[in-house]
Amino acid sequence: MSTAVQYQAGVASDTGLVRDSNEDRYWLDPENGVFLVVDGVGGRAAGETAAETAVDVIRTELAAAEGDAEPRVRRAIAAANNRIFEMASTAEDLHGMACVLTLAMVEDDELVIGHVGDSRLYLIWNGSIRKLTPDHSPVGESEDSGELTEEQAMLHPRRNEVFRDVGTRPHEAGDPGFIEIRRCHFKPDAAFLLCSDGLSDLLHSAAIREIVERYDGDPAQVARDLVEAANDAGGSDNITALLVTGSEFRGRARHSTTRMLTAVPAAAPRCSPLAGRVAFLIYGTLLGFLLGIALHAVKG
Repeated sequence: MSTAVQYQAGVASDTGLVRDSNEDRYWLDPENGVFLVVDGVGGRAAGETAAETAVDVIRTELAAAEGDAEPRVRRAIAAANNRIFEMASTAEDLHGMACVLTLAMVEDDELVIGHVGDSRLYLIWNGSIRKLTPDHSPVGESEDSGELTEEQAMLHPRRNEVFRDVGTRPHEAGDPGFIEIRRCHFKPDAAFLLCSDGLSDLLHSAAIREIVERYDGDPAQVARDLVEAANDAGGSDNITALLVTGSEFRGRARHSTTRMLTAVPAAAPRCSPLAGRVAFLIYGTLLGFLLGIALHAVKG
């Protein structure tokens, strides 16, 4: 696989402040341009098993397959789905297990995304952030359609319900209503973030963008900062953040601050426009008073 856009990648994952175990899993293979975040469903051992199975099967399937990215992504996710379903059908303690996931492949300068559930992929470019994956949930649909604001969706009591998952029923790779495929250009000055809902349920997209734009060459540090911010906001779920940055991506917030500091000398006086207008009025009044005295003296 050729990758015209060179990039760096880093990841962080945490149990959070409420859960007893971490059911999130991830995989990154920068050499082949493959990145994956999985969120297990089913409680403790079952959720962890579903997520681990998805990672193992997808990694094996992609390594064995060749050709275009989209069919490879579809086949890998379908294979993971059917393996999880088979395991859950034959073991009582795994009954009902499943997962949601987002799989991204960089092929030349194109990003191919395979998505099921409510994990997310955000694209950060040119000072903006855009969610490229729809949430396969009733609340997510309402948010995507504009019926709910981002904040209303984050606070909704049914936020974590999903109507698509990987593992609860058998699927073929091309089944409608199963795998959502999205494509976009991945420019060298862009970055993308894969995350579980433990991050996106607690941080607004604007806050995510602001943290990503602190990037100074270490994507793993940004991922840790995102996880820390989600924990600071409550840490109510497992949290995983996987950041991929193009070769020309720069942290806008940090660089703009540097430009401001270098443009204004430290000893330079600061005054607001209001203070300037007040000073002008006082100066003008004083000048008029002195001129009046002078004219009175001349006339006298």
